[in-house]
Amino acid sequence: MASFSIDAPYRGRLAPSPTGLLHLGHASTFLIADIRARQADGTLVVRNEDLDTQRSRPELYRAMLEDLHWLGIRWQEGPGLGGPYGPYSQSERREHYLAAWRTLRDGGFIYPCRCSRKDLVQAVSAPQETDDEGPIYPGTCRPLGGAGQEEHAAPVGVNWRFRVPDGMAIGFDDRRFGPQHFAAGRDFGDFLVWRRDDVPAYQLACVVDDAAMRITEVVRGADLLKSTARQLLIYRALGLEPPEWYHCPLIIDSNGRRLAKRHDALAIRTLREQGKTLEDVRRMLAGM
Repeated sequence: MASFSIDAPYRGRLAPSPTGLLHLGHASTFLIADIRARQADGTLVVRNEDLDTQRSRPELYRAMLEDLHWLGIRWQEGPGLGGPYGPYSQSERREHYLAAWRTLRDGGFIYPCRCSRKDLVQAVSAPQETDDEGPIYPGTCRPLGGAGQEEHAAPVGVNWRFRVPDGMAIGFDDRRFGPQHFAAGRDFGDFLVWRRDDVPAYQLACVVDDAAMRITEVVRGADLLKSTARQLLIYRALGLEPPEWYHCPLIIDSNGRRLAKRHDALAIRTLREQGKTLEDVRRMLAGM
């Protein structure tokens, strides 16, 4: 894994997942990322986040690339183009994630957890003990010291959680929303970095890939502001320089809910099939 100089040329990224069709919310974020890369005369990287083997499908991957092209987005590294920091599909980057897992294990930053989702729901007694990933982990499997890691030569078979420093203040300046402040243990608990089905969790994979691909600014939705606080802890534990952050306002539907892949009527592919133009899409985004 490598880091980058704070004065490095701009490198942005798009990181869609082929588990559903791209919708207007994705379009809004991706168009902003494209604009920011162009304004900085920088490089835009596309990364295929296909770690969810249960839901990722080849036809959705192809649709994803076609929709990005239709939106007028042109990337300089990624699927179909290659580049110096490939491969650009997460399913091909397992060794990178394993190296990071070993570093975290050896440093005592993570520990094995055998709690199921049902266990967590039953352990949470107060409604406020939740965060954007679900119930805040109550620390059931958290060891008192750094013990418990050394007997695991591989992460398979158990969940692995990052031990958050209770009460630590985590702050960063977001280029869209300004100063952000979170408290570890209050706003979020010990979070997953590797799942029991032997798949690295989003928080770990995202950090490893953004660092390895020399990303200098991450543009993504405002629903991931708290994830940034978690990821900053991983950056620190791995000794990596974090990028800058630009979180975009969320696009919501007529009921006030943020768009998700369940909104097929607002998928870019559906709108294209209805004869909508790129200008039509831009007008829809402006109205939302």
